[in-house]
Amino acid sequence: MTSTFSHQQHQQLQQQQQQQQLGNSGVSTSNSNVSTTVTSSSRNPMANYADSYGIAAAAAAQWWSYPGAMDNNIQNVHNVPSPNSIMNRGKMPRGKATDAKPRGRMTAYAFFVQTCREEHKKKHPDENVIFAEFSKKCAERWKTMNEKEKKRFHEMADKDKMRYDTEMQSYIPPKGEKVRGKKRKQIKDPNAPKRSLSAFFWFCNDERGKVKAVNPEYGVGDVAKELGKKWSDADITVKQKYEAMAEKDKARYEREMTEYKNKGKPTLLQQQQQQHQQMLVQQQQQILAQQQQQQQQMMAVKDESDEDDDDEDDDE
Repeated sequence: MTSTFSHQQHQQLQQQQQQQQLGNSGVSTSNSNVSTTVTSSSRNPMANYADSYGIAAAAAAQWWSYPGAMDNNIQNVHNVPSPNSIMNRGKMPRGKATDAKPRGRMTAYAFFVQTCREEHKKKHPDENVIFAEFSKKCAERWKTMNEKEKKRFHEMADKDKMRYDTEMQSYIPPKGEKVRGKKRKQIKDPNAPKRSLSAFFWFCNDERGKVKAVNPEYGVGDVAKELGKKWSDADITVKQKYEAMAEKDKARYEREMTEYKNKGKPTLLQQQQQQHQQMLVQQQQQILAQQQQQQQQMMAVKDESDEDDDDEDDDE
């Protein structure tokens, strides 16, 4: 008993010494298991990728992809976490933000990667991921997908853009807040063609008045949410109708943009006429220069003859 008790004391003494040595490095020991607390200086490298590459990279850095996650039968992801919650994974907990700034909007590709992450999380919750391989797999799969396969991700991006624009209209930045990375707003040409609308926005134009009539107490955000829900529940024939309208509007925009870009450019006949006029002007300038030169020569000859006459008069 004495030897056993001494051995336990010896182990406890060693653990205390380890705690004293590692106390300032963020590492704590308990019995035979050593748990590591990550400080801000040794944060998860995947979080650094998230800061550099945005939402898609953040999702890619968390979970590994598998073939079933990238097929055409991926279920919709309704509870998509905010960009801030994704970007802050692997960081030390901090206090809550005082402002209520709207979360950034997500692209169609970001929703695609997010869907793969959510599906993989359900089937392989304990599997680690390799960021480089995950990102490469997602990018390769996205490139091989046709427009029909990407369609629902673009619809999700359209809804999120509408949500973001709506929230930003009512958002007032706190006093003294600096807007980082904001580009200078370019002056828009009022004569430029109006951009084409997606099928979802054509649908919203028709249904917005109906939603407001049934729910007069709804605000802008509530109306946007209701429109998104109605679009998700819409029949395929209804969506085909608005998709046809979107295709027609897209063709209109491309045609008008072509005319807009070519507007002001001279035609071939006009270019030939301009060249002919320039040649006539050059010829007239040459003729005028020759006439001036001849007049100068005649004046010089006349001056010489006058000087000779004066010399003869002096001799007489």
